[in-house]
Amino acid sequence: MPKMKTKSGAKKRFRVRPGGTVKRGQAFKRHILTKKSTTRKRQLRGTVAVHATNMGHMAQMLPFAGL
Repeated sequence: MPKMKTKSGAKKRFRVRPGGTVKRGQAFKRHILTKKSTTRKRQLRGTVAVHATNMGHMAQMLPFAGL
């Protein structure tokens, strides 16, 4: 059997919290910021939790995270 490997892109982008939820950064805050409103950019700050419907994908990408 081949070894199970963690997706290297996923380990850079996600962190598993002690409660079993996964936190991620917000998208759409990297470039072309001049046309986005200040309110929109402010609301994109910080981190959010991965939605429950995507947790199956997270478990596949991070097999050793215990999800």
